[in-house]
Amino acid sequence: MKKNKTNHGTLFIHITTPFILFAMCMGIIMIALIPTSDKLQRYKGLVFMDELKINPENAESGLKIKDNKINDDDNNYSSDKGEIMRPVFAEHYADLSCEAFETTVPVYWGSNIDLFEIGACQASSSAVFGDPGNSVISAHVNTFFAELDKLKIGDVITVRTNYGKFVYTVSETISFKDSEKKYVRPTDDTRLTLYTCTKDIFGASDQRIGVICDLTETKYYGAEETE
Repeated sequence: MKKNKTNHGTLFIHITTPFILFAMCMGIIMIALIPTSDKLQRYKGLVFMDELKINPENAESGLKIKDNKINDDDNNYSSDKGEIMRPVFAEHYADLSCEAFETTVPVYWGSNIDLFEIGACQASSSAVFGDPGNSVISAHVNTFFAELDKLKIGDVITVRTNYGKFVYTVSETISFKDSEKKYVRPTDDTRLTLYTCTKDIFGASDQRIGVICDLTETKYYGAEETE
């Protein structure tokens, strides 16, 4: 009798093991198919810079995106000094490019779930290009900043607006928790800070990676000055 029970137990294990392994494999596949942390943030109504976000004055009317065609004529400039055009919330006011990125990244003023879907977002509490201080920009890791981790010290980043061109050089790579604010706070020096979250298929990542860039060239658009 005891031998029969042992045989039945062994048979049960042999029969159920394939089903258990199949269930485990399906579980792993389902986890892999879960949207990345950026998509999860969209469903949860989260964005990188919630604490820096400024909503439109008339929130009930919905988000009003202002798209602009950014001037990319590098020969049309005046001098190292010029007039700054301050953007409004949800305005496409700059384009960011560098060799590491396959495409030019549109930059929108302020952070909003919808804006993160169409470009990078600049914290509305950070410095407008042309003003001294820290210009802070973030984007989703699976879209516009998917190749941010390729940037290295010495790489050149160009930001174009409709009033000027600003050239930066990467001076530092950074990694920090989302609860750390030292890299996104205002600074006395003029810099550009780019960051995104790390890729994590198991849920929203609390780790951020990015770069700090020094301003190396400024040119304002307009009629070229002559003596």
